[in-house]
Amino acid sequence: MSETVPGIVHIGLGAFHRAHQAVYLQLYFDRTGDDSWHICAANIRSNQTIVDAFQKAGHCYPVVAYETEDAATVTDVRILSSTLFAGADKSALLQRLIDPATRLVTLTVTEKGYGLMSNGEALNQDDPAIASDVQSIDGPTSVPGLLLAAIRARVLQRVAPFTVLSCDNLPHNGRRVQTAVRLLAERHYPELVDSIQAMSFPSSMVDRIVPAVTDEAIAKSVRWVGKQDSLVVVTEQFSQWVVEDNFSNGRPDWEADGVTMVDDVEPYETMKLRLLNGAHSLLAYAGLLLGHATVDQAVNDPALRALVLAYFDEARVVVKVAVDLDEYCNALLKRFANNSLHHKLSQIAMDGSQKLPQRWLRGVIDRRKQGLDSPVAALALACWMAHLRGAGVQGASYPINDPLEESLKQCVDDEPSAYVTKLMALDGLVPPGCRDDHVFIAQLLASFSRVRGCATTSAVTLVLADATS
Repeated sequence: MSETVPGIVHIGLGAFHRAHQAVYLQLYFDRTGDDSWHICAANIRSNQTIVDAFQKAGHCYPVVAYETEDAATVTDVRILSSTLFAGADKSALLQRLIDPATRLVTLTVTEKGYGLMSNGEALNQDDPAIASDVQSIDGPTSVPGLLLAAIRARVLQRVAPFTVLSCDNLPHNGRRVQTAVRLLAERHYPELVDSIQAMSFPSSMVDRIVPAVTDEAIAKSVRWVGKQDSLVVVTEQFSQWVVEDNFSNGRPDWEADGVTMVDDVEPYETMKLRLLNGAHSLLAYAGLLLGHATVDQAVNDPALRALVLAYFDEARVVVKVAVDLDEYCNALLKRFANNSLHHKLSQIAMDGSQKLPQRWLRGVIDRRKQGLDSPVAALALACWMAHLRGAGVQGASYPINDPLEESLKQCVDDEPSAYVTKLMALDGLVPPGCRDDHVFIAQLLASFSRVRGCATTSAVTLVLADATS
């Protein structure tokens, strides 16, 4: 395995990549024996510990997929041929990206890893890595900066371009990473802009619930793995990957392993972001206010389950895809209720400022175009605003983890009208079409005033119930 030259460089060696993309590639390798699509995986922001652990373990690990507490399947993943930690020193990763053997670069770096404002059209210079790369691209620190440096080196060396495939959970993810690279190129290497525009940056829609791995999950997995393995990843049985078929330097024939290859990913992105992710965020913020800790606890709360159903009814109106949405939404409720995953609401609640424009607010704009209000989305956003206090209504505290945390803190203690006004004015958070929707803002203010005034979980439950009556 160590002698295999990987054709894929993956940035973001987190649990999701290990339970999703890597599993599909393992299926491909098991079926074909073709080792030219093995993976070199790298972390660039944090977690050298897990890279060290992978190197000790020969880059092998198990994935336990639960249907219920008493039904699971195990996949032994051996598709990683090497792992890197590229913290302060990114030279080894950059050389991998430049290597002609690298034909595909894949990403799971979360929304904030792209270094863009939420409108997707400007670089976020509040991100220290982006700010550094804007000043100088010598020794790049951000993902777009690394890609730009590698692209330039390959052009100079007359090496064929790689394809960049985003596997992150945000709309138009391929276009977003291409935009970030192009914006940096405009500043440093304008002669490369046309080459970047001509490269392949396919989008993809990814779907698999993958909780953060805990000591409890590791201990529980012994039943299925046969030993304690700190590298184990736990997930659900369900998995979906929809990929835009736009590759310039070859690709595996993933279709045979369950990947859906399409010309246009956007309808699937919208379905997943508005329905699955939008409902997940709603459960997270309202659930934490009510004192719940996990998704299954929240969705089994009658008031929250009714609210999710009302949210589905509101959001699905602007979802246009060749899928049975009744079946899809019913399957989501079943997946949310899977109590074997212990998927923490606090994990879903992270980085709300980066997620909510795509999950809720774009839907508000689309509904307004049809002359429709969005009262459930207004209540959902009000719950997020209340969540930013960092405590449930009866005192249970939880951390706030958001790249706009400092700006958001300046809003939280204001009276409701001032809080809403400041929130609407935050750069890159609220899309203009939503910021200018006076009916939605009035609904948001009314909802937030009610939620903020709740001193007990019973009071919050009553507010939620009123939204579904």
